[in-house]
Amino acid sequence: MFIDSAKIKIKAGDGGNGAVSFRREKYVAAGGPDGGDGGRGGNVVFQVDDNLSTLADFRYKRKYAAARGGDGRGNRCSGKKADDLLIRVPRGTLLRDAETGRLVADLSGDEPQVIARGGRGGWGNSHFATPTRQVPNFAKPGTPGEEMELVMELKLLADVGLVGFPNVGKSTLISVVSEAKPNIANYHFTTLTPVLGVVRMGEGRSFVMADIPGLIEGASGGAGLGHQFLRHVDRCRLLLHVVDVSGSEGRDPKEDFRIINEELKKFNPELAERPMLVAGNKCDLTDDETVEEFRRFVEEQGYEFFPIMAAIAYEVQPLLNRISELLTKLPPILRYEPEPKELPKEDSFSGHRVQITKQDGVYLVEGDWLPQLIRSVNFDDYESLQYFQRVLISSGVIDALREAGVQEGDTVSMYDLEFDFME
Repeated sequence: MFIDSAKIKIKAGDGGNGAVSFRREKYVAAGGPDGGDGGRGGNVVFQVDDNLSTLADFRYKRKYAAARGGDGRGNRCSGKKADDLLIRVPRGTLLRDAETGRLVADLSGDEPQVIARGGRGGWGNSHFATPTRQVPNFAKPGTPGEEMELVMELKLLADVGLVGFPNVGKSTLISVVSEAKPNIANYHFTTLTPVLGVVRMGEGRSFVMADIPGLIEGASGGAGLGHQFLRHVDRCRLLLHVVDVSGSEGRDPKEDFRIINEELKKFNPELAERPMLVAGNKCDLTDDETVEEFRRFVEEQGYEFFPIMAAIAYEVQPLLNRISELLTKLPPILRYEPEPKELPKEDSFSGHRVQITKQDGVYLVEGDWLPQLIRSVNFDDYESLQYFQRVLISSGVIDALREAGVQEGDTVSMYDLEFDFME
């Protein structure tokens, strides 16, 4: 079964908790704190695997969670860093945030991509020892790992996409010019899934051709089978429109040509601007005058026309030569740029509750929403830091600290973040 879309949930591992521990040794009166840090949670990493061709596995398993980091221990022993969770997908898979529709990643290259980052381990109490705070009885918990729901969409990577009505000879053509073995029969919708084939033009020269299931009128709106696979034409550098010039199916080839081009345009207006060649197949079933009339019709619209007989490979080589020549001049296969993650609106955190406790002179601020805020801020960037400060004010955290008695210069601890309070 060919499956080219799926929805899954991923969860990176939470960071381990820091430890509260004190060194105890014979004849040592004050060993001091020695609690270790928690380990980092595992990331969720996606990697392209060319042995996979569909997203079928993700229809049966929909939840993926990385391991949690180990907790810290005494003697300044840090918790174990959790292993990353590796998820393998077919080349050309797009990942989108199910909630916002944001493009998270285009998995078309060989390098692995971290999609959800594991939580950072909490600090042990050894970090909080100062000349005035020699017995810190607290440590920081680990931060939660990122989690999200993803929509996965497979868009095949091919140089040339074959488009046209059912039963016009697309599958026959790809079987002749490559080693692909599609189903071929004299009835509509023989091809139910896209088929990829490598066309070899000599030493060091080749290109990938994709046979897309036949389209019909209304395909862009959901008619027929081909509408499910129009997305696979998006990346193609060049389209090859195959037309039955003989009208053996009882259709007008000129009308067929118009309908398919219109469906491509409705699905994605950019496809109407994509370079296209036209192959008139089944020339042996009609007369030369009909073929020449169709040639004039196509060329008047600015397209190159190649009459062929795919079943016996008649005049197929000139078509392949022209495709190869055009591909050397066209841009590489389209890669989609991930969309940056937007910072949450400042007022989205207003009214959220926080709990403030004072331990050994340190004001500990806790709230379920704070880890999300901290993860969204780049503290090395001035504007992002200003955003963080505005959120603390608008959400009431600063007012709550003042009510708890914080003074200028006091230490404020917020999960894995610690800073001095300034008025």
